[in-house]
Amino acid sequence: MPPARNVLLVTVDQWRGDCLSVLGHPVVRTPNLDRLASEGVLFREHFAQAAPCGPSRASLFTGMYAHNHRSVLNGTPLDARFTNLALEARALGYDPALFGYTDTSVDPRTVPPGDPRLSTYEGVLPGFRAVVELPEHLEAWARWLIGLGYDVPSDRRELYRPAGDGPGAPTVYAAEHTEAAFLTGELLRWLDHDAGAEPWFVHVAYIRPHPPFVAPAPYNAMYDPDDVPAPVRHPTVEEEAAQHPFLAGALSMREVRSQSDERELRQLRATYFGMQSEVDAQLGRLFDGLRARALWDDTLVVVTSDHGEQLGDHWLIEKLGWFDQSYRIPLIVRDPRPAADGTRGRVVDAFTENVDVMPTILEWLGGETPVQCDGRSLLPWLHGGTPSRWRDAVFWSFDFRDPVGAARGESIGLDLDESCLTVIRDRRAKYVHFAALPPLFYDLERDPDELHDRVTDPAYTSRVLAYAQRMLSWRMRTDDRTLTGLFLGPDGLVDARARSRAVL
Repeated sequence: MPPARNVLLVTVDQWRGDCLSVLGHPVVRTPNLDRLASEGVLFREHFAQAAPCGPSRASLFTGMYAHNHRSVLNGTPLDARFTNLALEARALGYDPALFGYTDTSVDPRTVPPGDPRLSTYEGVLPGFRAVVELPEHLEAWARWLIGLGYDVPSDRRELYRPAGDGPGAPTVYAAEHTEAAFLTGELLRWLDHDAGAEPWFVHVAYIRPHPPFVAPAPYNAMYDPDDVPAPVRHPTVEEEAAQHPFLAGALSMREVRSQSDERELRQLRATYFGMQSEVDAQLGRLFDGLRARALWDDTLVVVTSDHGEQLGDHWLIEKLGWFDQSYRIPLIVRDPRPAADGTRGRVVDAFTENVDVMPTILEWLGGETPVQCDGRSLLPWLHGGTPSRWRDAVFWSFDFRDPVGAARGESIGLDLDESCLTVIRDRRAKYVHFAALPPLFYDLERDPDELHDRVTDPAYTSRVLAYAQRMLSWRMRTDDRTLTGLFLGPDGLVDARARSRAVL
């Protein structure tokens, strides 16, 4: 039987880490996330381990870096030999419930040929029971809208068409009928009628503010395009592209190159901020619903994202490459227990990563962190302490191979296994290593906007080498360790990791 504790893990899709009013964003307002931060701990320097959704969520759910779990693309299978957060929670006595999606690609070795799960990357992570599944086809939400009297197109993606041709036109559906409103209502109904009396473990995954960039009224007009910050980028696309072959290749792709028209880009940014405020409103509804049901003080609440959004910075939209805008994301954790009372409202400036979320939740539940996990529990931060030997840098990866066509790495002369990059970033600098392209080095103290690559500057040669060596050491330390702490000898099986845990 699990302890009398509930877990609510919330992900918001494509949410930049700087887009919280509690962090001083000049435009966007997020009163409900701000309130959550005042009751919990906000991790200011939190980063995803990969992009896009599938690889990043694989890291979130397994606690592993992408070079270990190897589910590197939307559609790359997640090896069934790995455990995950849902399976570990199930082993502790929970029945983990999913509202939304996990973008997990099934291991094809575990299902027969022709299994329908082989035709989609939007599978459900093993261990979760999908109460409301809401992948890209949006069918559950569409049926709900039909019941409300909406004329829903057969192509459900057309639900995102704007109701008009003008700049910032709203959605065809009302704010109380968004997919976020639908998921929130379904979760609250489940708590009232189906959750039962036992402690529960819920993951709710909101798809917004993921594109398309269109918001319901009044959120579509909440922010004036004239007030939004200008993008961080070189004066022209050509100057931006000249930095690196990968960036030149990305900027040649219309789907990830931002608008050249400044007014259009400002409108896109204003709409994105409106989408965030709409999701924030639904999060407030959810949190208030837990309070009204006397569940708030028995529930661990974790809110994070899978990745960020370029939003026109560096002439890019979507999430890709190595820039902070794609990988720095929010993380807020509220521990309801008295042990966390002294840290409510704390803002942690240490580097944290999404691989830390699984160990944090499992420790809070009284479980152990699996050996496979590359992250560490954040509970010491919540209880007034500072973990020993904490990281002084963050790492992430981006894989741009294309197993189906030749649209990514192959277009710039790379083969399948050369189409990848890895990043080490600390407070002073960022080093980007490619498998088969020149590296990049940014002096973040002098160039926080990452506009000037210094890798060929003789003044930076020693620093570039030092960061490359740090990256190599990180890879060596975090290689798969499943059996590396075990020893078979005259005394039988020795587990060095279990012995070190006992000492701690």
